[in-house]
Amino acid sequence: MSVKLLFEHLDKPGIRNLEGYRSHGGYQTLEKALRTLKPDDITGEVKKSGLRGRGGAGFPTGMKWGFLAKPEGVPRYLVCNADESEPGTFKDRYLMEHIPHLLIEGMAISSFALGAETSYIYIRGEMMYVYHILQAAIDEAYANNLLGSNIMGSGFSLDLHVHCGAGAYICGEETALLESLEGKRGNPRIKPPFPAVKGLWGCPTVVNNVETISAVVPIVRDGGDAYARIGIGRSTGTKLISASGHINNPGVYEIELGLPVEEFIYSEQWCGGITKGKKLKAVVAGGSSVPVLPAELILKTAAGEPRLMTYESLSDGGFETGTMLGSGGFIVMDEDTSIVKNLWNFTRFYHHESCGQCSPCREGTGWMEKVLHKILAGKGTRADIDLLWDIQKNIEGKTICPLGEAAAWPVAAAIRHFRAEFEELTSQITEPAGQV
Repeated sequence: MSVKLLFEHLDKPGIRNLEGYRSHGGYQTLEKALRTLKPDDITGEVKKSGLRGRGGAGFPTGMKWGFLAKPEGVPRYLVCNADESEPGTFKDRYLMEHIPHLLIEGMAISSFALGAETSYIYIRGEMMYVYHILQAAIDEAYANNLLGSNIMGSGFSLDLHVHCGAGAYICGEETALLESLEGKRGNPRIKPPFPAVKGLWGCPTVVNNVETISAVVPIVRDGGDAYARIGIGRSTGTKLISASGHINNPGVYEIELGLPVEEFIYSEQWCGGITKGKKLKAVVAGGSSVPVLPAELILKTAAGEPRLMTYESLSDGGFETGTMLGSGGFIVMDEDTSIVKNLWNFTRFYHHESCGQCSPCREGTGWMEKVLHKILAGKGTRADIDLLWDIQKNIEGKTICPLGEAAAWPVAAAIRHFRAEFEELTSQITEPAGQV
C-alpha cells in the first residue's frame, strides 16, 4: 500500500472547498502551528524531515529557510513558485486544481515560520482557471479568519495574494519570477546576492515550489522524523510525478521515494506499461531539461543495480550514465520514437523561451534548433553532430540562469546515447558543417 500525504483526500467529495477540506482535518495543522509552536520549531521540523525542493533543484528546504536574513525593521516575503512551465510537468497545476486549501494552509504555516506577513503565489498566466480556483479558496480562508488579521486569535497576520504571470518559461527561475512580480521584464538576476538576502523589493525572500510548500502541512502535522522515515536515505517523503508519453495510464501520481523505476513504468498501479505492447526506448525522468536515458540505463544503473525513483539513484553515474529526478516530469518513449525529432521539439521550446540576456543561450539555442532542423530535413552531415556537441558545451555553465543548462543537457544526452540515430539521418560527408 503506497503512502499518500498530499493526495490522501484527493477523491473526497467537496475537498476543493473549505467545508470539505476542513471535514478531513484541514487547517488543524495551521492551528497547531500558531497555538503550540514557535517559528523556529517549524523550521526545525522541516530540517529534520529532509524535505528537498520539489520544483527541480532538490535543495534542502529547511536549509534554504535557514539562510533567510532577518534584519530589524525590514519585511520578509514568502513567494510560491506556481509558474509550472517545464515541459512534461503538470503536477502542481493538478494539486492546485483539486486541493487548493492544502497549498493555502502550507503558505500560512510557512509564512508564520519565516516571519512573513505578506506572501504571494505566482501562477502561470495560462492557468487562469486554476487562478480562479485558488482565488475562491483564498476568499473562503479570509472569510473564516484563516488569512488576514490576527488569524485564529493567534496574533499572527498574513495577507496572501495570487499574481498571474504572462506565460514566460524563464519566470520559473526564482529571480526572474521576482523581477516579474515587481512589474519588470522577467530577466534572471546575477547572484549573489541571493533572494534570501535581497529578494522581492530588495527584502529577504524565500521562493518555494507548490509541492514543497504543500508538503509542509503533513510535516508539521506528523513531525519531521515521521516524514523522514518515508523514502530512502536523503530522498525522504513522497514525490508527485507527472507521467506522460507512451504509457497506458498517464496522470499525476504520488509515490514514495525509492520506488523502482521499472515498477513505476510497468505496474498497473502506476503507468501500466507501454502502449500497444511496444518496447521501451527511452525516458526523460524529470522534465524536458534533464538528460534522456535509454531503456537499459533508466531501468538499471551502469553497475547493474535497479534504478530507483530517488534523487541519488537517478543521478548515479553522473550525466555519463545517469539523469535527474528534477521536477518529476516523467516522459516515456516507445521504440518508434524519433529521439532527434523529440530533441528538435525541446530545442525549439528553449530557443523560444530564452530571455535573450546571455549571448551563449540567446544565440546557441537558435543555432541548435537550426542544425537539428537541417538534420531532420535530410541535409545534415556528420560534422553537424559534432557541431551540436560543441554548441551545447559552449552554453552549459556560461549563462546567468539554468536555462542554458536546460537547453544544453538534452542535446548532450541525446548525442551521447543515441548518436547512431543522428548518423542515420546525416550523410557521410564531414564538411562543410553548420551551414543552416
